Amino acid sequence: MPEAEFDRDRTAAFRRLLYAASGDGPGLTPIVPDGGGFLDLCPEPAGLPGWLTDDDIAAYVREYEDAGFTGPLNWYRNLDRNWELTAAWHRAPITPPALFIAGDRDLVAAAPRARDTVAGMRTFVPDLRDTVWLPGCGHWTQQERPDEVNRILIDFLGAL
Repeated sequence: MPEAEFDRDRTAAFRRLLYAASGDGPGLTPIVPDGGGFLDLCPEPAGLPGWLTDDDIAAYVREYEDAGFTGPLNWYRNLDRNWELTAAWHRAPITPPALFIAGDRDLVAAAPRARDTVAGMRTFVPDLRDTVWLPGCGHWTQQERPDEVNRILIDFLGAL
């Protein structure tokens, strides 16, 4: 069970996961080796990136103290069910003005055909105003680049 792996040492789990999936990390290919665990993909950082502190990690650990990782992991366990439950809206266009921001080192954006999917978003998001790729940024976009994200959001909102 993944919960056992992550709950064994929550401080190490958060430190390794947050670093590995960030733009400062080595890059993360989410394919777990046979007999291994997800954290085997996440090296122990020599030091924390500038956007992440020991206090940040301690805050995450406190938040997971009572319930652990079961709830967050259940979101991934239910991907197929959630897809089925939202089937009525699969072809519905997203009509409000929209903005897409992602890090160019985000493991989701690095998935096969992810860039093609983003490039084709106007098909179902007709009022997509802009697509912004933050160079060197990983999965934790708002944490890694808060000033840039805020500036981009304020400019987007100001143009509405």
